[in-house]
Amino acid sequence: MKHRVTFIPGDGVGPEVAEATRRVLEATGVAFEWQYQIIGAEAQQKTGTPLPPVTLDSIRSNSVAIKGPVTTPIASGFRSVNVALRQELDLYACVRPCKSYPGVYAPYDDVDVVVVRENTEGLYIGIEYDVGEPETARLAALVQETRGKVVADDAAVSLRVISYAGSRRIVRFAFDYARANGRKKVTAVHKSNILKYSDGVFLRAAQTVAKEYPDIEFTDVLLDACCMQLAKRPQQFDVLVTPNFYGDLLSDLCAGLVGGLGLAPGANIGDGTAVFEPTHGSAPKYAGLNKVNPIATMLSGVLMLRHLGETEAAERLEGAIASVLSEGKSVTYDMKADRDDMTAVTTSEVADAVIGKLV
Repeated sequence: MKHRVTFIPGDGVGPEVAEATRRVLEATGVAFEWQYQIIGAEAQQKTGTPLPPVTLDSIRSNSVAIKGPVTTPIASGFRSVNVALRQELDLYACVRPCKSYPGVYAPYDDVDVVVVRENTEGLYIGIEYDVGEPETARLAALVQETRGKVVADDAAVSLRVISYAGSRRIVRFAFDYARANGRKKVTAVHKSNILKYSDGVFLRAAQTVAKEYPDIEFTDVLLDACCMQLAKRPQQFDVLVTPNFYGDLLSDLCAGLVGGLGLAPGANIGDGTAVFEPTHGSAPKYAGLNKVNPIATMLSGVLMLRHLGETEAAERLEGAIASVLSEGKSVTYDMKADRDDMTAVTTSEVADAVIGKLV
């Protein structure tokens, strides 16, 4: 049976790492029917919108997509198409495993942490008020009237929205993930000592849901303490469940513990729909150079295979990737102890090496 999957190359280095991933996925012997779609700057130019309805329809129809990274303009241009995609499809759970692999130069060699991040609320909900807008002045007046606080005239405002229902949903997902994957502990990360209302809602939801899972240990930790403890002894953590913004930061921190973003896969999952993509960005300055590490996207493909029920193929592909990393020969410059090492190989050559381990 062929799996129909929406394939989104992305932009910047996206098409290169996505193509390398397509090749290794097909080399597992699993049959795919790819439906190619575009989002981001290319889609904006061709269709007038960075997130065309035809792309959303394809993902909804197939229920599964894999994508390369997509550029988000900084401080101008269209809003993050990645955030919009997650919100449009209600992909409320972002799953980012950070795992040590032998042979990888990293601060630790025994980390296995999964960050489960709420994906549709928090600071990234996209409700902002710019400097000088009439709505900003109205909001400032409301704040002063109801809280006695002054919002400066030259201030922009972003709302941070955290609901009990959204928090309960992501925490339950984290516990279900832990149970399904043989994990022993879930830790809720928050800052409710300061953000007593919004993070208080998240913590209360986590404490309530945890009672439904007596077989899984539950703890909670303040965000700043979590960062310190991750840097000092990351092995104490198993599954971290977080509000949106915290998960974005912590997943990058955890990636650094195991060798960098080049090894950090990701999955965005909703009820019946899933989109798989690397944690790293589009790195447009490297576009077309065939030098960027494709492993994070390949490992996202491993997550996709497991999601599709192709467990044996997923294990073989992850094993092939681990073997290439362990040997340390056919890896890109960022996987070398010396980033100027002339033996570093290209993006496509990494794919060749992984395929060589599969056949």
